[in-house]
Amino acid sequence: MRKQTLSLAAVAAGTALALSACGGVSTSTGGDDGGEYPSGAVEMYVGADPGGSSDLISRQIATGLTDELGETFSVINRSGSNGALAAAEVEQAEPDGNIIAIQNASLFAITPLAVAEEEVTSIDDFDVVGGVSRDDYVLVTSADNDWATIDDLKGAGKKVTYGTTGVGTGSQLSCGLTYSTAGIDSEAVPFDGGAPALTALLGNQVDTACLQVGEARENIESGKLTPLSVYAPERIDALPDVPTATEQGVDVEVYQYRFMTTPKGTPQDVKDAIWEGMQATFETEEYQAFNEANSLTPMEVPGDEVVEALETDKQRYADLVEQYDINLAE
Repeated sequence: MRKQTLSLAAVAAGTALALSACGGVSTSTGGDDGGEYPSGAVEMYVGADPGGSSDLISRQIATGLTDELGETFSVINRSGSNGALAAAEVEQAEPDGNIIAIQNASLFAITPLAVAEEEVTSIDDFDVVGGVSRDDYVLVTSADNDWATIDDLKGAGKKVTYGTTGVGTGSQLSCGLTYSTAGIDSEAVPFDGGAPALTALLGNQVDTACLQVGEARENIESGKLTPLSVYAPERIDALPDVPTATEQGVDVEVYQYRFMTTPKGTPQDVKDAIWEGMQATFETEEYQAFNEANSLTPMEVPGDEVVEALETDKQRYADLVEQYDINLAE
């Protein structure tokens, strides 16, 4: 294991080389003793229950950072409000790198379309260190049902319930758009994260669910769940035989991606150290195998590119919600 020792000279050199994608420049050094980061254990908040994609990705990155930076990075689950509860704790933390979080795009690009203005979590309140990965949504149902396509749901002869990973999430948006544009009588049942939504579906508490592929893939491969559609721009390698929503005449394209954040105003050298640790983690065989096993597409880009993507997607989703008259507040 290694720890990065940082001096003012190193910070200046790092700034000149633009090692970090985060905006702003600081001459402060990180850590409690002003000389190295991390100088002790770091807490990584995740806004979802254990077992879902956000949790698993955070734990994999935490393991990598622990190995690369020489101090413990511990994952702390604060589920609720599509990650807003965890985000609030990070936003209010001291900007010293001791509390950080991998956050999801839907909190910033979709949730604002579902909550009151005063409840919106803004990306402007955080420093974005860099991107992590992207994963796609899949519409699934229990194998006990005879449904195999979106068209089959139109003939269900009843109100179809669908589980989502929460209000204001990509899961809710992809399912909501599907049922609205296809004219299917339906009702949303929100859960706090992918793990409880999956449990509810397997227990036949809901008829269908929109989940991230990594959350559903094992049960699809075991024959417990039937995939009806994916919401990527094109068919995905993990489920090559499953048609996209667009192929089935439903104009829906929604996906999730995640990125590392720190409290606003975190010193540049601290963000540089975290980003370098992440990049080293990305290069390991263990991390790459994790991505493959969980159907994740690398999105290992600088922070400014993440912010640009968030702004673009927020407008795109807002236009879709208006076009199809979707109410994400329920």
